[in-house]
Amino acid sequence: MTRLYSVFFLLLALVVEPGVRAWSKEGHVMTCQIAQDLLEPEAAHAVKMLLPDYANGNLSSLCVWPDQIRHWYKYRWTSSLHFIDTPDQACSFDYQRDCHDPHGGEDMCVAGAIQNFTSQLGHFRHGTSDRRYNMTEALLFLSHFMGDIHQPMHVGFTSDMGGNSIDLRWFRHKSNLHHVWDREIILTAAADYHGKDMHSLLQDIQRNFTEGSWLQHVESWKECDDISTCANKYAKESIKLACNWGYKDVESGETLSDKYFNTRMPIVMKRIAQGGIRLSMILNRVLGSSADHSLA
Repeated sequence: MTRLYSVFFLLLALVVEPGVRAWSKEGHVMTCQIAQDLLEPEAAHAVKMLLPDYANGNLSSLCVWPDQIRHWYKYRWTSSLHFIDTPDQACSFDYQRDCHDPHGGEDMCVAGAIQNFTSQLGHFRHGTSDRRYNMTEALLFLSHFMGDIHQPMHVGFTSDMGGNSIDLRWFRHKSNLHHVWDREIILTAAADYHGKDMHSLLQDIQRNFTEGSWLQHVESWKECDDISTCANKYAKESIKLACNWGYKDVESGETLSDKYFNTRMPIVMKRIAQGGIRLSMILNRVLGSSADHSLA
């Protein structure tokens, strides 16, 4: 799964292709900003050193990059890394069963990608400066995929491509179930409660885990005995949420509006928070002063 490509391609990725399976730009930006704000000094310095100069030290400015290049010829191999297809109605995730591409490639899913790029970053600071790996790309892929794995419909059913083929209406316009979870709920929350101000929405999410109702759960969110396999836990959480809240009471062609939004919006906000907090945990452990040498 490992490839070495020039960071030159970062400069060329200008437009996000529509219809891809990923948190929206807004979801990824918030996930990465939450993580960056929680980095310990040494990890924050390492992230800044790994980012290209034009990012001005801002990880969130490049967290959408893996979506921008996923269909480029040299990065086409990454396309299946953004999601996990699980058996219809199974409502479970099994790494050996589910983490492969249609051509039989092993570890080719978002959980496998997180494990791979976490391991690659382990070479950055402690003991082995492995030139096979592009550390900037490893950072950006890891940061992006930590967002993706926390979007419940990224661990959805195989036949409907995580809700992409379930066409419906979101209030007054056409959409699909996957896009509702990727972006529609986020934009509706920003419009209804924050005057379309995404920064205000981000601050609201951050308040919930720094002083609000999620504060008592933050430490449990960061629990991870084996950093190389904790992505499996996040995937299992997502498929359960997809079954219990994403797919539940939804039929193709129907209109989703206030009832669905009001009950699912807190879940989307919490998953963005969990993705950011857990990304910071991984980066602090891999790049910080107490880096896990076992990953090198």
